[in-house]
Amino acid sequence: MNAAPGSAEDLCAFINAAPTPAHAVDVVTRRLAAAGFDLLDETDRWPAGPGAHVVVRGGSLVAWRTTGTVDAAVGVRLVGAHTDSPNLRLKPHPDATSAGWRQVLVETYGGVLANSWLDRDLGIAGRLVLRGSAGSPPEEALVAVHEPWLRIPQLAIHLDRAVATEGLRLDPQRHLTPVWGVDPGNGAPDIVARVAEANNLDPDRVVAAELMCFDVDPVRLAGASGEFVSGARLDNLVSCWAGTTALAGYGTRPDGDAAPVPVLALYDHEEVGSTSATGAGSPLVADVLERIGLAGGLDTEDRLRLRTSSWALSVDGAHATHPNYPERHDPAHHIRIDGGVVVKYNANQRYATEARTVGALDAVASAAGVPLQHFVMRNDLPCGSTIGPISAARLGMATVDIGVAQLAMHSVRELCGATDAGRLVDLLGGFFST
Repeated sequence: MNAAPGSAEDLCAFINAAPTPAHAVDVVTRRLAAAGFDLLDETDRWPAGPGAHVVVRGGSLVAWRTTGTVDAAVGVRLVGAHTDSPNLRLKPHPDATSAGWRQVLVETYGGVLANSWLDRDLGIAGRLVLRGSAGSPPEEALVAVHEPWLRIPQLAIHLDRAVATEGLRLDPQRHLTPVWGVDPGNGAPDIVARVAEANNLDPDRVVAAELMCFDVDPVRLAGASGEFVSGARLDNLVSCWAGTTALAGYGTRPDGDAAPVPVLALYDHEEVGSTSATGAGSPLVADVLERIGLAGGLDTEDRLRLRTSSWALSVDGAHATHPNYPERHDPAHHIRIDGGVVVKYNANQRYATEARTVGALDAVASAAGVPLQHFVMRNDLPCGSTIGPISAARLGMATVDIGVAQLAMHSVRELCGATDAGRLVDLLGGFFST
């Protein structure tokens, strides 16, 4: 899809190219490379002086631009989001048969809205680790099968009459196992081998796989006037796309010596708690900020000052008020699709927003012409969380939790407004510059 950067069509193209966190990082890296960013290796010594750089660790990425001077009194402007989404991931030994069917054993990842995965055409994507040639280290390969290989058929109502009166009940161990063919009983190639072959790789070289299911129905514009974005992984690739677009655009504007350092951090594993070597609870971003300070010639005192003069936006999907369930939302805090970027609050620190950071964000939003909405959860319902509190605790940065309003969060098909997605780009661009 050829679409203007920052447009709703471009958002759809971005998400369609990113069925997994590893693919999302690859797409972001390529987009930033087109904007002049260089890929750095964490094990190398990093260059001093002006430049735009990207570092990748697994399904996570950190990107930044400096003018050569890092001002400890101005600090950095950090936009954080996450690359992962709830889904079904293949188990280490995924092949199984039942009642004459070939099946794929899967494990639920994150808070999967399980019923939404039924009767969907599913592809497979992820990473394969390949055995290196004599004496060489293993290699990694991104793979994707965009064909509808898998399906989880729902049980017919004739065999489960209670579903009409008692609702659907799914056992994730027994009822979420996709089928992908009939069992010929002749030892046909396994699913991982088939994925390797479909990506022109030698299946005999595969030593490990990190594969997951995804809906092959593309993300698209929806609604009578095309005002919605409908599809998979809006939580949280909308935020990743907006941050990438804003940072790439920042590189086209002149930077003064006292400009803040814009930093984009896209983390993996938010949906399962962020406790990993690549999650928001890891030292990844702290290490990058330390090295940015060192490359900018800052001593220890100034590198500590750099943190305290910085602030961050944690950008993740927000709940729009559901028209069929308005009673599930706080009556004084209804949120509209395309009503503006949402600021998220929680007194128990499930979100990192506080009054002083809202004041700073309001100034940025006003300058960018972006309206804001304000969300808080009902007292009688548990509140979800984000990378915001985790990143704020790890880095000590003042933080605001924001996001684009959506319906059907954690479904295999989510829905958000096309206008608010573009507004988010404008807000993040203004934030990087403020």
